[in-house]
Amino acid sequence: MNLLNIANKNDLVAICQHIGTDLRALKYLEPKHEIYHIFIPKVDYRAAGFLKQEMLSRGGDAVVAKHVIDGRIDYSGVLLMGTRSQLESLIIKIDAMKFWGLAEIQNDLKNLLAGLDVKEFKINFPNNKTLTLDKNAKLMAILNLTPNSFYEPSRIANENDLLKRAEKFLNDGAAILDLGAESTRPNFTPVDEDEEIKRLLPALKILRKEFSNAIISVDTYKSKTAEIAFNEGADIINDISAFELDPKILDVIAKIKLPYVLTHSKSEDTHEHNLLEAMRKFFVEKIKILTEHGFEREKIILDPGLGFGKTPDENYLIVKNIECLKIFGLPVLVGHSRKRFTGVGNNSQPERLAATLAVTSMLAQKVNILRVHDVIENFAALEISKRIAEINLEPELNNALLQ
Repeated sequence: MNLLNIANKNDLVAICQHIGTDLRALKYLEPKHEIYHIFIPKVDYRAAGFLKQEMLSRGGDAVVAKHVIDGRIDYSGVLLMGTRSQLESLIIKIDAMKFWGLAEIQNDLKNLLAGLDVKEFKINFPNNKTLTLDKNAKLMAILNLTPNSFYEPSRIANENDLLKRAEKFLNDGAAILDLGAESTRPNFTPVDEDEEIKRLLPALKILRKEFSNAIISVDTYKSKTAEIAFNEGADIINDISAFELDPKILDVIAKIKLPYVLTHSKSEDTHEHNLLEAMRKFFVEKIKILTEHGFEREKIILDPGLGFGKTPDENYLIVKNIECLKIFGLPVLVGHSRKRFTGVGNNSQPERLAATLAVTSMLAQKVNILRVHDVIENFAALEISKRIAEINLEPELNNALLQ
């Protein structure tokens, strides 16, 4: 007897072939091989009771508060537990019960399942370049043009240093170069636009000249910097403030039409127990604002903002549940490299590489872009994760395991 990890359709096909199953049954077996756990934090008690009964009738289940049954509470959290086919059947059933907030739950379930179906994103740039993002994360390499970035070895010393690092990062496997001219470390002191542009422009110009095909991201929340960066050949605007520090950037990005990294920051009144729901609502609101300003939804990249106003445990919570962002059907970028939450014990910041690689391995097939300082090490972690993920249960090679 062996407990197997049936991680995808290929694994399911392989074991069915080994057993001798009629492969026409795959149509019915595939939606049943994975159980989803979906938490809804606040549901009308009547809707909670309905969800419980409907999931049970389909062979799944729903966890609700004990007083849902007698109506002694108004609301309950709900944990849906079921297969893809059970959830799809529930969505259809709700068509006849669109009250008690069930219509919104139905819509969110539809979006979540649709997001899980997205296996590839194609990001198109105004200069006709395209970046394809699939189930295996790509690396964004950090190039710091600041004298005070939190990881000192990442600071660029001069033009020659910039070119050498950029070339090495691209050769080592980076898909994107991320240029930053202002440190956004905790409690950072902002620099004015003129100083940021003074640091940024020479570096951007030389990189664009020397690496014409490279995809270059500019880490800025300032509207003037974003527009100038676009004029000098930047491909992505990476805004850590979600257009809160400079709302004018909304008009700029709508005009220049570059892909935009939308980053979550935790407000002071958000606590760990509702952080994931607060993050979901944050992105719903921000995406709505962006699209109302004429920005193309498909050019939004979501960043959960690890380290931005969050405790170590909150960062771990997000990493563990990162796939909750699939409800949006948009690419996800994570910046975890050498941040404080990757410290173990009293480890100082330069000793955080091993922990960074652990997070990289965990997220390798769950997000689309990982922003890192150490490209060659993180690329190796991604490659090993990819090889493990792609190993299939091929009967002719694994008879010993399957017997």
